[in-house]
Amino acid sequence: MIKTKIKKNDQVVVIAGKDRGSRGRVLRVLPSRNMAIVERVNLVKRHTRPNPQRGIQGGILEKEAPIQLSNLMLVDPQTDKPTRVGRKRQADGTGARIAKKSGASLN
Repeated sequence: MIKTKIKKNDQVVVIAGKDRGSRGRVLRVLPSRNMAIVERVNLVKRHTRPNPQRGIQGGILEKEAPIQLSNLMLVDPQTDKPTRVGRKRQADGTGARIAKKSGASLN
């Protein structure tokens, strides 16, 4: 398993590509492909065939496509700006993710 600094439900901002500047919540992380699916970012049109058994109507649907993790940066909860992610060991011995900009905890 590849360890990533970005986790599910993190607020991220896109720093490169066609959706640069847009923000969203991480819906899913694909560590083996080094990618993530972000809410309302990198939308693609998908032609879908109707399937009454599954309740799918069919037609042209918009859905999120994976985006490279290198094109995403975490949003600092205090400053509301993009930040790098660091790790700090707490007093009880557990590790915690911190924002490099403000030092705020991300967990």
